[in-house]
Amino acid sequence: MALIDDIFKGNFAAGLALGVGAIMLGPTAVRTMGSILRPAAKTFIKGGIVFYRETLSELGEMATDLVAEARAELDQETGSEAAQEHHAAA
Repeated sequence: MALIDDIFKGNFAAGLALGVGAIMLGPTAVRTMGSILRPAAKTFIKGGIVFYRETLSELGEMATDLVAEARAELDQETGSEAAQEHHAAA
């Protein structure tokens, strides 16, 4: 901030010229920075989407495996209970 204070304190014309120059070059600088940063931002977003899809896919596989294991355990428990009832009835 000292640099800006020194510019405006030293010479009003220099400060005015700097302000006008910033106003005139501002849109060009913003466009230039946008054209540079836009591809980087798109790449970052694409990476996030790929990461999300892979993570969601892995979570889906884990959930499917857990459901299959739970069903197998239930079938096994039901099967052993049915076998015990069959032996008890005989």
